[in-house]
Order: sequence, then C-alpha cells, then structure tokens
Amino acid sequence: MIGILAGMGPKSTGPFVDKVVDECQKIYGAINDIDFPHMMIYSCPTPFYVNKPLNHTDMEKAIIEGAVKLEKTGVDFIAIPCNTAHIYFNQLKKSISVPLLNMVDETIKKIPKDSKKIALLATSPTVQSGIFQEALIRENYDFLHQDSWQTCVDQIIEKIKQGQINESITLFDELHRELAEKVDTAIIACTDLNVVTDKKSSDIPFVDSSACLAQAIVNKYVSLTE
Repeated sequence: MIGILAGMGPKSTGPFVDKVVDECQKIYGAINDIDFPHMMIYSCPTPFYVNKPLNHTDMEKAIIEGAVKLEKTGVDFIAIPCNTAHIYFNQLKKSISVPLLNMVDETIKKIPKDSKKIALLATSPTVQSGIFQEALIRENYDFLHQDSWQTCVDQIIEKIKQGQINESITLFDELHRELAEKVDTAIIACTDLNVVTDKKSSDIPFVDSSACLAQAIVNKYVSLTE
C-alpha cells in the first residue's frame, strides 16, 4: 500500500493523486479499477503562511506527526508531495521505519541533459533552504534566481490559495515571458503551482517535481509487486 502525506497545500492533493493514477496507466498499463494500487492518502494541515516567516519547529513537528500516523496505517512506503517538507527530509526519514521517497532527488534526475541555466519556482522557504541548489550544483547546473521572480512566485501561490486562479494565471504569464529570455529549464517545485502550470504550454522545459514524484511512486510500487 502506497502512503501519500499530502495536504500541503490542500488544493494540490487531488491533482497529485490524479498524477499517480495517470502514471499507473502509463507505466504498467492499468485499466480496470482492480489494476490500481491501494493508497492511503492523509491530507495533513500544516502551519504554512505565504506572508509569514516559516516556524521550522512547528512545521517539522506537524509533518513528522503526520508521517508517523500514516505509517501506522500499514503503508509500505511514504511519499510527500510537498517540496518545503523536504527541508526536514533527514529528520522525517529517522522518524519512520518504512522507506521515504525523496522528491528533490527524483526531480533532479529528470532535468534534460542539455540544460544549463536552471530556474527554481518554489516557496521562499524552499529556496532559502538550499535543498535544490545543492543538488543542482552537485550535478553541474547553473542556478539562476532573481528577487523579482521570487516575489512573483509568492504572489502566484498566494492567489492560488485564495482561489483567485485567473489572477494567478495572469501573473504566471508575465513571469514565464521573463524566464524564457534567461533560462533554458524551470523546475516547478511547489505543488500549488500545478494549478497554473498543468494548464499552460511553455516555450521552455518545465520539470515538474510533482510529476517526478508521481512517477517514482508508481515505479516503487511496481518494484514491490514484481
């Protein structure tokens, strides 16, 4: 049974589960209801506020408590479709006894090999943590970032959380035009952003961390059932 610790943010949980279902169809040809995996999905509210500094103590505590509760349901492994949660990946891994997939690692694997200049579209805490930058530098990619881009990303996420989808799309279009002039790949490292990016075509490759994790979940599931 797959364990998904979701709810970060709440609007991203449904679309992420849809991605997992789609990958089951793509990866091993699931068709009938019985072909799909058992999944335990726990939507775990966390103390995240777009316009407030992140209280790491409270955030880590909430996510660890969620992971422990999820493990007790009998899942065989856990995935957390939230990049910010991966700031505490090592602590989370120590708190449970089942395998924990790493969303950051799975995303880095999917960057096109001919890419060089990479932008990261994520929450401010995720960017400030350096978890993606460390991985990008390790793989010899150039990380490009501007304060104006981050301000725009934060505004887009805030609009999405408020249900102002059309406004978020307008802001994203403005950001996309600027990114297209300066980078050759953009990592979508916030599941809330999928509300916008899943509906948009792009002149530059998007590496969607949500899609990367969904693929990893299904591949892990297949490996356990073979």
